Amino acid sequence: MFLADCQARLAFDLISNTWNAVVVWALRHGPRRPGQLRAEIGGISPKVLTETLRRLEFNGLVTRSTYAEAPPRVEYELTDLGRTLLHPIGVFGEWAFEHADDVLAAQDRQQI
Repeated sequence: MFLADCQARLAFDLISNTWNAVVVWALRHGPRRPGQLRAEIGGISPKVLTETLRRLEFNGLVTRSTYAEAPPRVEYELTDLGRTLLHPIGVFGEWAFEHADDVLAAQDRQQI
């Protein structure tokens, strides 16, 4: 059972938000500035990226570092806990790559 306070439900909630998994995956190669993340991800607004980064930071998956430079610089990086999500996200991505056409075909059949 996946009750509201179930640990598995917590994990599903963390990765069910599309942008959470995408941002975690985008951070897999090291620290990134918000502009770099938007460029690498594509299709994410600055507002949604900021909300996602704050949510990931709140959950202990990302750290935010600020640098006293002109102009100020901010970078985000995965924590050790955040890096533990890379394997499950990668496996899920492999599944999607392998089965996306099947899912799209099923959706097309339902629209007829």
